[in-house]
Amino acid sequence: MTETRAAGAATEHRTTAKRAAHPGLILLIIAGAQMMVVLDATIVNIALPAMGNYFGKSQTSMTWALNAYTLAFGGLLLLGGRAGDIFGRRRMFMIGLGLFTLGSFLAGIATSFEFLIIGRVVQGIGGAIASPTALSLVTTSFEAGPQRTRAFAVYAAVSGAGAALGLLLGGVLTDFLSWRWVLFVNVPIGVLLIAGSYAYLQESARHKGRFDVAGGAVSTVGMVGIVYAFIHAATEGWGNATTLGALLGGIVLLIAFFAYQARSRDPMLPLRVVLDRNRGGAYLVMLIVGAGMFGMFYFVTFFVQGVMQFSPLRAGFAFLPIAFVIGITSQAMTKLLPRFGPKPIITAGTVLLTAAMFWYSTVDRDSGYLNTFLPGMIVMAIGMGCIFVPLTIVAVARVDNTDAGVASAMLNVGQQVGGSIGLSVLANVAATAGRSAVNSHKSEQAQALGTLPHNLQPIVGKFLGSAGSSGPDQGQIAHFVKTLPSADQGAAATYFNGPFHDFSALVQAHASGMGFLAAAFFGVSAIVVSVVLINVKKDDVPAEAPIEALAA
Repeated sequence: MTETRAAGAATEHRTTAKRAAHPGLILLIIAGAQMMVVLDATIVNIALPAMGNYFGKSQTSMTWALNAYTLAFGGLLLLGGRAGDIFGRRRMFMIGLGLFTLGSFLAGIATSFEFLIIGRVVQGIGGAIASPTALSLVTTSFEAGPQRTRAFAVYAAVSGAGAALGLLLGGVLTDFLSWRWVLFVNVPIGVLLIAGSYAYLQESARHKGRFDVAGGAVSTVGMVGIVYAFIHAATEGWGNATTLGALLGGIVLLIAFFAYQARSRDPMLPLRVVLDRNRGGAYLVMLIVGAGMFGMFYFVTFFVQGVMQFSPLRAGFAFLPIAFVIGITSQAMTKLLPRFGPKPIITAGTVLLTAAMFWYSTVDRDSGYLNTFLPGMIVMAIGMGCIFVPLTIVAVARVDNTDAGVASAMLNVGQQVGGSIGLSVLANVAATAGRSAVNSHKSEQAQALGTLPHNLQPIVGKFLGSAGSSGPDQGQIAHFVKTLPSADQGAAATYFNGPFHDFSALVQAHASGMGFLAAAFFGVSAIVVSVVLINVKKDDVPAEAPIEALAA
């Protein structure tokens, strides 16, 4: 028995030594997981038009390919962090990676839109577990001081690079392979990370506490109800019973969640965290910024590919300036914060974001990349770079150590949930504007239809009428043209690539402009919130706030 125990102790000692001897590999595993989760938020954006063509879904319907992920991710983020504390961070990190990898595979093999959404939800659940535990593992795997500071610097750099890499990689994979590979690419990476986690990461100490499944479920279902209501309203209107039922149900569930948290002895979200004036203001600003940022990526993605005829690869390159400018500006903010404090920098950032959205609201079908989209992207990126670090500092300034993790995690929740709710609102506005544009330009539509041979005009007119208010997508058009007699296919293709495309570009430009205008009004509210609520002084900024905020 003694020999058996000695052998077990020796094995455990060798395992621990093996894990402690490879800090670089440990950081690679943790940073790789964060890269995969962050990358997924942008890599799918570029592939949305191709996905919509495959599944025969409208631009509005395709918001669910993003919202399914962000709702699950943002809604379960606090619960995922809590799970790591209670059940062990290494264990939950591996489970999160496993779910994310499984969800990527399921979404990649999807042959129906519903199956794609299921895969995206599984991805979001995995990300909600893996992301907060990854941050905690950096803290437990590296000693406080220069070693941990360098680890967090790498972690932060990877988080920023993930967005840029996702845009570029999404374009490459969609252009040269197919939209499925923006999802399949996660599978081999996830398998390697799981194996590396098992071999090299050490388990953390478990903490006592209650795993609040009910609270997480109620808050997530409530947010899904509100988002579904706005997306459903885009096609069915606000007088529809399902739309109103989903909206009211979501609001009631969210009220119930906060009431439940207020009475809970061990709440998942202590209300003292969000009721603080400064932190509450920071969360509101991040929620609004998340709405504007997701809306910008969404509308610009469809505009540059649908109206400007960019390939997915070219669209990916078109977004790259955003990531670079955000990274440079964020670094500059760490030097300006001690001098000016968070409030003026956050306010300046919200003003720049709002200005960019108002600029984008002027787009038309003749807008170009260099004269319209690139200037707006640069202004928006500078604004976003001004916001991220100061908001993180405000979220953790003067917070108790026991609440630091929740306080910083709520920023991620605000960004993800704000993105989902904001995107659904903006998609609703754009869809309504698109229908209005179609109705007010019927003469142009009839004129475009008149360019077809007489025998094709009633056939094509019937097809366009059956496609609904949002019009047919590229996949539906390609299928329709193939069903025509071979002698008529050339004339139909010329019509859809010429007069019909010009008319569709007019409608999409108007719809996108109204969506950007709605986002600009969100930006105005963010300016008001930052001016009225945020009042953190320079002296309240922690000496190592950017690093410690990430650690929390």
